[in-house]
Amino acid sequence: MAQSTPETIVYVSNAGSKEIYALAMNRQTGALDLIEKTPVPGTDKPSPSSMPMALSPDRRFLHAALRSEPFTVASFAIDKETGKLSHLGNAPLDASMAYTTVDRTGRWLLCASYPQGKLTVNPIDAQGRVQAPPSQIITDRPKAHCVVADAANKNVYLAVLDQDIILQLKFDPATGKLTPNTPESIKTKQGAGPRHMAFHPNGRFLYLITETTATIGAYAIDPGNGTLKELQFVDTLPPEFKDKPAAADLHVTPDGRFLYGSERRTSTLTGFRIDPEKGTLTQIGRFPTETTPRGFGIEPHGKFLLSTGLDSNHLTVYAIEANGTLNPVKQHAMGQMPNWVWSNSSICAEEARVPPAAALAEKFPNMLARRPFCGGGHRGTGRRGGRHYAGFRDA
Repeated sequence: MAQSTPETIVYVSNAGSKEIYALAMNRQTGALDLIEKTPVPGTDKPSPSSMPMALSPDRRFLHAALRSEPFTVASFAIDKETGKLSHLGNAPLDASMAYTTVDRTGRWLLCASYPQGKLTVNPIDAQGRVQAPPSQIITDRPKAHCVVADAANKNVYLAVLDQDIILQLKFDPATGKLTPNTPESIKTKQGAGPRHMAFHPNGRFLYLITETTATIGAYAIDPGNGTLKELQFVDTLPPEFKDKPAAADLHVTPDGRFLYGSERRTSTLTGFRIDPEKGTLTQIGRFPTETTPRGFGIEPHGKFLLSTGLDSNHLTVYAIEANGTLNPVKQHAMGQMPNWVWSNSSICAEEARVPPAAALAEKFPNMLARRPFCGGGHRGTGRRGGRHYAGFRDA
């Protein structure tokens, strides 16, 4: 049974059983206890491969996109005391979405469609419900796989797997309008297959994992115009691996010291140390994990990594050691096809003196890319009542 006042709440999306697990996490031990299982309405069919989730910047609302017809997104209110979810309604989406994210104002849902090759922007009302139709649709981006916005809410990046590019866009949060940056895109190696992206918490670097070559790229972000400059690409697989790779997800620790990437053929996580000045990567090691690790996350204090197995229907908690190595703590049964992880954390002493992300981003627009969790981080944060909410995800 879950603790009465959870220190950290973990949400796991289960695409096969179409439900979200809410779990209480002990921030000292990494132990997980089930709070509830919430069904995601909208279709009678499973959500193939994944059920991407997005968290609002104030941590009051959670959105889950269903990838089977009719394509919809379910919006939920988060109870600030228990972490339980209350269904607010469903809205139609323009396509099957592989990735979703909420902008920094909480007014816009940005979605990347892999099968339909498009990027859409949908408004979100004051009650936290996604609205239809989309205010903008960008087409002709085959196998678009991930969309992220910077902390200043001015720059948006879209990984387009089939075109081997990262699309660079300017964003107007007042209207939700996306326009091309100059240049409009930056190319990867041909056939690399850009998949997921993650910001460094200092806002100076963006990292990319490539699906079909299983590499991770480091990019410098121009502080003036938001364009990218390639710094480095590193392998996540050993030279003797001869099969076709299928890299999936990547995340940066809240303190910005380490980065981890997942690969599905070998069911491994590869860890890297990040140079704090250059943003470049040095490999720490490879660690076996759940079967087909499509998604994983790092909890807000950076002590534990949670890895889900799409084909094992389990999640393993790992302790992140001081040198970046991963040590398994415990395995937990999930629903069918777990694939996406988010976390909300109660306020910690260090954060009590830290202003909200929106204020920091306005004052220092190039300092934070994704507001740190508890003293550093991967996603945005916000305060509500006496709790602090921070999140992490997969896709």
